[in-house]
Amino acid sequence: MTLKKFARPGPLLTAGLVLLLALVAAACGGSSSPTPTPSPSASTMSAAQQVKADWLKFFAGTTPAATKISLLQNGQQFAKTIAAQASSAIAQSTQAQVSAVTITSPTTARVSYSILLGGQPALSGQTGQAVLVGGIWKVGAPSFQALLTLEKQSGGASPSPSATQ
Repeated sequence: MTLKKFARPGPLLTAGLVLLLALVAAACGGSSSPTPTPSPSASTMSAAQQVKADWLKFFAGTTPAATKISLLQNGQQFAKTIAAQASSAIAQSTQAQVSAVTITSPTTARVSYSILLGGQPALSGQTGQAVLVGGIWKVGAPSFQALLTLEKQSGGASPSPSATQ
């Protein structure tokens, strides 16, 4: 996974990191089902379409925490991080915009995306990885960790992921 490097933190990076906080905070909406529900037409969707659908669902501010955890590779490892950031009021207006998906192997894909806040780009031109686990395309843990790293560099508080899976 590659992550665009920033020479110096600026207003766009700060806005993007605020968005990241909101995005992760949105992950704490309530849901009792830890298993993601595949798209109704998942059997007829291409792998790239499935990656995009699951990526968008993971980054949507309205997606419940349990669903987000199930759409993240090793999601239980990040459950405390996701829960700790649930207090952000702007979390509900976050979403991702996927510009490209490239299947790189039968179980991995490269995703080009931006994070939007209230429909406006807050963190643009990002590249991440999706992985196929148990028939579900999940956001790769390294992609999520890279976003958490950006958050920490901006001074945002983020607890370490729990040691449990």
